[in-house]
Amino acid sequence: MADARSDDTVIDLRSDTVTRPTAGMREAMAVAEVGDDVYGEDPTVNALETEVAALFGHEAALFCPTGTMANQIALQLLVPPGSELLCDADAHVVTYEIGAAAAYGGISSRTWSAVGAAVDPGVVAGMIRPDGYWAVPTRAVAVEQTHNRGGGGVIPLAALRELRRVADDAQVAMHCDGARIWHAHIADDVPLATYGMLFDTLSVCLSKGLGAPVGSLVVGSADKIERARFIRKRMGGGMRQAGILAAAGRYALANQVQRLAEDHAKAARLAEAVAPFGVLAAEVRTNLVPLDLTKTPMDAHTFAAVARAEGVLVSVLGPRTARLVTHLGVDDAAIGRVVDVLTRALRT
Repeated sequence: MADARSDDTVIDLRSDTVTRPTAGMREAMAVAEVGDDVYGEDPTVNALETEVAALFGHEAALFCPTGTMANQIALQLLVPPGSELLCDADAHVVTYEIGAAAAYGGISSRTWSAVGAAVDPGVVAGMIRPDGYWAVPTRAVAVEQTHNRGGGGVIPLAALRELRRVADDAQVAMHCDGARIWHAHIADDVPLATYGMLFDTLSVCLSKGLGAPVGSLVVGSADKIERARFIRKRMGGGMRQAGILAAAGRYALANQVQRLAEDHAKAARLAEAVAPFGVLAAEVRTNLVPLDLTKTPMDAHTFAAVARAEGVLVSVLGPRTARLVTHLGVDDAAIGRVVDVLTRALRT
């Protein structure tokens, strides 16, 4: 099991992106065999790509510096310029990627109402536009597993299968922003390949719950990934001796997937502690604890300031919304301290 590190002064629950490489991961990075990945000659990158593709039941994968780049490459593979992507209004691809789909891909987007993981395939079916007179044709549907602004919710497998049927009937593609799909895999015990075969492309992240310092992958068919490599280079994502980074990802896959259950248990402990104050914004299924502070006298910035004064960092997502995220850098003792800090703050 991977060694966790905790800071005796500050407990950072803003995101699982704040994780740091463990000692074992740093050792794997230090001894990684490397080559020039732009030439396709980095053996560690190649091994990571082969491994991740196999995990999701696809032919190929491409290592990218960031999740945003991986998402945007995937969308460009599926949606030609001037065509349409459908997703929910809180989806990361249209909320936190600063208009990249339009800016880089010439992609038009249309959204259904934000419902987190409660995706209704019937609603999506009614939104799909076929080719027609002056209409912007729908070419792909994107979903997020787990759903970030949906509080780490897990889209049920049955809903995804029905959405796939809808997409097939309409002859449109499906993309999964799988930044935290590893958490869905652990929470619902769904094999990664089962998820993978429902989508034409996926992006999967190594630098959140898995604890790698950097990196995501685009997953898809061999021909799509060949095109993806070209798009990655155009976007400035061609890396050289990237095996040092890929080694961290390989270590994470070998050592830090199953331990995500520990993060889920810690999040459940936080949820149980704050639930009596009526601030839980959604059911806590994975490692995200969303807070709705409308029933308290504090706004989110005040709440975050009170917590920060006692050495606990939380994310502010809106005037009255905040978020806690558990990860490998926060141990059980730290969770106990957070419970004490937050419950005292909520009593004020």
